[in-house]
Amino acid sequence: MKQSRQENIIYLVVWGLLFAAPLLSLYVRTISDENVTFDWAEVFVVWRKFVVYLLLFLLHNFFLAPLLVYKRKRVAYFSIMAVLLSVFIVYQCNNKPGDWHHRGPKPPRMEHFERHEPPMGFDDKRPPKPDGKPHRMLHRRMPPPIVAEHELLAIVVLILMFGANLGIKGYFRGREDRRRLAKLERQNLEQQLEYLRYQINPHFFMNTLNNIHALVDIDPEKAKDTILELSKMMRFVLYEGNKEGVPLSRELDFIRHYVALMQLRYSDKVRITVDLPREVPERQVPPLVLITFIENAFKHGVSYQHESFIEIKVSVEGDGLSFSCRNSKAGKPTVDEGKGGVGLANVRKRLDLLYKDSYTLHILNETEIYTVELNIPL
Repeated sequence: MKQSRQENIIYLVVWGLLFAAPLLSLYVRTISDENVTFDWAEVFVVWRKFVVYLLLFLLHNFFLAPLLVYKRKRVAYFSIMAVLLSVFIVYQCNNKPGDWHHRGPKPPRMEHFERHEPPMGFDDKRPPKPDGKPHRMLHRRMPPPIVAEHELLAIVVLILMFGANLGIKGYFRGREDRRRLAKLERQNLEQQLEYLRYQINPHFFMNTLNNIHALVDIDPEKAKDTILELSKMMRFVLYEGNKEGVPLSRELDFIRHYVALMQLRYSDKVRITVDLPREVPERQVPPLVLITFIENAFKHGVSYQHESFIEIKVSVEGDGLSFSCRNSKAGKPTVDEGKGGVGLANVRKRLDLLYKDSYTLHILNETEIYTVELNIPL
């Protein structure tokens, strides 16, 4: 997997500072002490050690770490790491500071011992030598440990370097996964919203055309006015309905046109009250959400035999919009316990996708009155 640019910049900065450290240290020493001269040999000694770590880091970063972070091959990673650490330990043991590791021919056995004069006050119980000189004490020279403090420190530094590399690479991998997941969720959300919008539009036009069909027989002149109102509404649906959000003022105008269209059809027995604000803030709302509840009220709340009513109210309070719709119930109820049909079900899904837990929707299905109260953030 391709590394991110930010990850490479982090590595470049860290290694740049490490290689610049001996230069800065020697430069400060030359300034503070006149007896010290700038010697590139000292810098190259340090850089030679850093080069070993840099090569191991590049090997781990581009070949080993991807096995664990991206491909999840733990066995292969830890097996290669064990071999790599073993080779590094052997290399360190053959490049120790100092020269206590003898490189010449094998010395005589007695050279493993050192002769020292006995300390003051030492009571030697052995008989004196024939020449009268005291016996010298022999101390066995201890062999060097297999892994000295210097090698152990180098191994710890290497392991910490590999761990930091894994941590950084894991962080950027997790961030990339989160971005990819958010992108997939956003695409899924857009597809679901698009699907729901395409369901709402035919549902809305089906009911509107049924109203126009009824007006043609009742009052042809009103039917003509209805067609004009419908053309305005169709323009809104075609050009605004597929957007994620529309200005609140446009959505309220759409509601006014719809109510005006419905009022042409009904007599004075149907009391229709609409309370919409004339001046609203320039905020966005999802299109064709409120109209679904109003459409449902006209479909199930109007009776030609008995007096009926529909009350619609929209208000803007701070950063929220409040919508309420009350209507009488005509005939036997067709809405099952406030759940509604396809239109209301789609509105619920859209609200869940758009607002999650930041909206409230209360539907009260009483014996004679059906009430919807919706609050959404702006």
